[in-house]
Amino acid sequence: MAEYTLRPAVEAEAAAIQDLIHLVGINPTGLDWRRFIVAVTPEGQIIGCGQLKPHGRDLLELASIAVLPDRRGEGIARAVIERLLEGSPRPLYLTCVSRLEPFYERFGFCAIEYDQMPRYFQRLSKLAGLVFTLSKRSETLSVMKLK
Repeated sequence: MAEYTLRPAVEAEAAAIQDLIHLVGINPTGLDWRRFIVAVTPEGQIIGCGQLKPHGRDLLELASIAVLPDRRGEGIARAVIERLLEGSPRPLYLTCVSRLEPFYERFGFCAIEYDQMPRYFQRLSKLAGLVFTLSKRSETLSVMKLK
């Protein structure tokens, strides 16, 4: 296992962040390199990333948590999340497929019901439900909150 360091992203890494997000197949919207923390090898390769994404003035989402598939299981996502959570305002939200809830519960996130969600996440939840139904996926979208 090669070592890595965590640091804020730089503008020259914007394309690499987008490539990683597309590779792992997560939401590619709202990718602003200025909000990202990246995990980088000594050779400068981005192997993981994550951001705190704002939705309006008062809503913040832990988002875009991605790790190269061949580097999973090394604690990279955990390290990125812990760095992003340091000093982040509360409440903090995230969305994930339902099977990932136990992973995020380790950080103190709890799944919330539809009526507890801010309007943005209610709309997202409805849209995701439609997409999952049309694609015949058995998963659902979970909205989680860290108090």
